[in-house]
Amino acid sequence: MNTFTHPDPTTAQMLVHLRQAADIARAAMEQGHHPFGALLVAPDHETVLLIQGNVDSVNHAEAVIARQAAAKFDADLLWDCTLYTTVEPCCMCAGTQYWAGIGRLVYGMSETRLRSMTGRHPENPTLDIPCREVFSRGQKPIRVWGPVADIEDELAEVHERFWRTR
Repeated sequence: MNTFTHPDPTTAQMLVHLRQAADIARAAMEQGHHPFGALLVAPDHETVLLIQGNVDSVNHAEAVIARQAAAKFDADLLWDCTLYTTVEPCCMCAGTQYWAGIGRLVYGMSETRLRSMTGRHPENPTLDIPCREVFSRGQKPIRVWGPVADIEDELAEVHERFWRTR
């Protein structure tokens, strides 16, 4: 374990899946949830295995998808998969990804940027711990890409619109 058997995703693949995650986030928002979306993509960087929108304050999209993935797929497969998410995972979600054994992460917008939009909003009491720091404390070398500049502003617009109305 902890050896990747497939190449990393290309920038073009990252953008395709981050846009899918954005669609999932918009759907979550339309259902009354916070606008976060995530998907798990197979080692071929094409096949979407799972999708998830935000549920509530302890069932973030990334944590739910990581738990589902750990229950459904074997560890060798998960290590070569990529978790895509609209916003950098919080420490809870990063920890859940780590324990689920999903080896790659791509996020569109930084948690820092989200925090600058929400401030001290009671619905988003951000813990200022970057996901890379969470992963660096572990023994598995999780690969991380993000924020992705080509899509960050697009994702920020969704959150700016949402948090203005809260």
